[in-house]
Amino acid sequence: MAQAKGYGDPKGYNTPLGTETYVFQSNGIVPNNSLPLIIRRGAVTPDQDDPAKAFETTFARNGWTNSWRNGIFQFHHYHPNTHEVLGVFSGSASVRFGGEDGETVAVSTGDVVIVPAGVAHALINSSDDFAVVGAYPGGSSYDTVRDDPNALAASQQQIARVPLPDMDPIDGADGPLTKLWA
Repeated sequence: MAQAKGYGDPKGYNTPLGTETYVFQSNGIVPNNSLPLIIRRGAVTPDQDDPAKAFETTFARNGWTNSWRNGIFQFHHYHPNTHEVLGVFSGSASVRFGGEDGETVAVSTGDVVIVPAGVAHALINSSDDFAVVGAYPGGSSYDTVRDDPNALAASQQQIARVPLPDMDPIDGADGPLTKLWA
């Protein structure tokens, strides 16, 4: 795991305050991705009447659709055919990104995590009210692969063909994703 290139570089792009980036290399079991995972702290304020709605509206406005509401699987998995955005609309949790040897990160209400195709993620523990909205660029369907070394080569080939999104799911064309994933 490493910080994304250019992060903290006075001559390069610096992410907005409250933004964290992580890069995970393949560990021989899950492929991960050279694109940085991006966490935006407190990026979206949940709607009072329908907490998930603010996330769904923001994501859809920026072309991230095919949304769902639920939690995060408690087993390591990844999506080799699409990137994913997760918006925490309720509660808090510890999520491990990058596979068994990855990084455990605390997330809470209002946080948004942009997960590059192939980056493994698993729920480690959570509050009883933990829930997220998930969505995909261009409304992509998603395949789910568990940490299976036999699927690694095919998944890496599939990940290499996943296009970069046109928009950051929160800030559109000017968001950190468009700068960090360029």
